[in-house]
Amino acid sequence: MNEPARPDVEGPHDGADPRPRAYGAGRALVAVYGVLALAATARSLYQLGTKAGEAPVPYALSALAAVVYVVATIALAHNGTRMRRVAWVCVVVELVGVVSVGLWSYLEPSAFPEATVWSHLGQGYGFVPAVLPVLGLVWLWRSDPGRRARAEIGTRTARSAS
Repeated sequence: MNEPARPDVEGPHDGADPRPRAYGAGRALVAVYGVLALAATARSLYQLGTKAGEAPVPYALSALAAVVYVVATIALAHNGTRMRRVAWVCVVVELVGVVSVGLWSYLEPSAFPEATVWSHLGQGYGFVPAVLPVLGLVWLWRSDPGRRARAEIGTRTARSAS
């Protein structure tokens, strides 16, 4: 059954999200996160399945990175308020993880007998793990609907005051 038309909302009322789809930088960011999620998951499963005894902590951290990338990919792909919060948490955890594990791997190379996702700041992945959380944070901030709405209200208020 169709809902009655509401004067404050235009268009069909079939439950579809009325917001426009994301294109451009946001979609590219989600794609890169998705590729990194697949790569990190495959690498961590291989390392834990075949070499876990050699360096269990770095390989477990690699698995943690994989989980963070999978959840971040899903959260960034959705446009809801809760998922944006999840994305913020994931991207901050990713940034802290890649910096701390990256520094640790430089300070104590013997703890990392083989490269992991975050070791050496993601050197084995072309440093993408070091750059990606920064891009993710910038994109989350710039695309924040609340920030954009507040900016629009501020612009309207300034125009009406003059």
